[in-house]
Amino acid sequence: MRRAKPLTAPAGVEPCDGQKGDCSRCGRIFAERFPLLERTVNGRPLVYLDNAATTQKPGAVIAAEARYYREHNANVHRGMHTLGVEATDLYEGCRTRVGRFLAVPAERVVITRGATSALNLVAGGLAATLKPGDEILVTEMEHHANLVPWIQLARREGLVLRHIPITAGGELDLARLPELLGSRTRVVALTHVSNVLGTINPVAEIAAAAHRRGALVVVDAAQSVGHLPVAFDDLGADFLVFSAHKAYGPMGLGFLAGTAEALERLEPVEVGGEMIDMVTMESATWAAIPARFEAGTPNVAAAAAFPAALDTIDEATLERLRQHEISLTAYALERLLAVGGLTIYGPRQADRRGGLVAFHDPMVHPHDMAQLLDSLGIAIRAGHHCAQPLHRRLGVVATSRASFGMYNTHEDIDALIHGINYARSVFGL
Repeated sequence: MRRAKPLTAPAGVEPCDGQKGDCSRCGRIFAERFPLLERTVNGRPLVYLDNAATTQKPGAVIAAEARYYREHNANVHRGMHTLGVEATDLYEGCRTRVGRFLAVPAERVVITRGATSALNLVAGGLAATLKPGDEILVTEMEHHANLVPWIQLARREGLVLRHIPITAGGELDLARLPELLGSRTRVVALTHVSNVLGTINPVAEIAAAAHRRGALVVVDAAQSVGHLPVAFDDLGADFLVFSAHKAYGPMGLGFLAGTAEALERLEPVEVGGEMIDMVTMESATWAAIPARFEAGTPNVAAAAAFPAALDTIDEATLERLRQHEISLTAYALERLLAVGGLTIYGPRQADRRGGLVAFHDPMVHPHDMAQLLDSLGIAIRAGHHCAQPLHRRLGVVATSRASFGMYNTHEDIDALIHGINYARSVFGL
């Protein structure tokens, strides 16, 4: 059997210190755990820079998901037979593992189909606690997943939706916060890291201000969990959501973590199956949290596999991964700014950003840019990144986005710059 290579640097080699040479070596060491990165695209070695959309999966995750179907497949919380017990143990083991990862008790972790599903659960679950005229405060940089559920809720319940604008530098205009947080503010919902600007928001500071007004705080951590240290209590959130697939785990799996008091305020938005306590022909009562919010058959295979992704992250250490992404982001900003003519969005300081950079080339449409880069085997994202209001604010309909994971190197960014110049040359620029 082929043994997995260690994620740590070889003996006698100093750990990554954020410099180009060290980070490239780290990226290559990490990449050995990800089988898909061995393939070619259009005859070229794959350069995968679309990690904000989804990360690639370590071999251990792929093996764990296959092993579930090969050895344990059964429904959870139902069968008394051996397979049913094993499936339930794997499913609940995932909950415990995620709780340990976020430093929150497992009974306060709800397993969902993804971050979007979790945000819909929070918005819909709070509906009964809100009255017409109550206010929801979001930010101008929200992904649609943390905006549309609140738009729908406001429309349905007669609520007022307000937003924190961004500054010219791509950060939240916190000078506006005192006037926006009013006596009717009931919920503040914001992203931890913008999927377009890369901005890391000061969640704890905003949460403290929101709590002084008695508002609940909902944090979309889809772009931060797995990429930088995230501890639930440190953020001061009442609810936090994220998706497994953006943290090197399987698709179709997400999580909602909350305080006990906040979770108790939620009504289930999906009912049926194992989320019940007692049912008669006329009435039903609900199971205890978190089962109350997990109607229907869950994605057990994904849950069985996700702990392997968290093990990979823990082995690499989040502090090291964060340093790695800062180094990649700083290098990407430096090289992109040197191209000339590009508009780069978000803060210029890499340590104020997550591992992604969105840019706009007025000479090459983002869709053309993405297609021409793909012809060179380079995968980036082009479009509005499910953040249309933000792009409207930026004055563009679409941007190109390069986003980084643990396996990326400085050479990947060099390839991106070469691809941008190639795209320009195709258009005779």
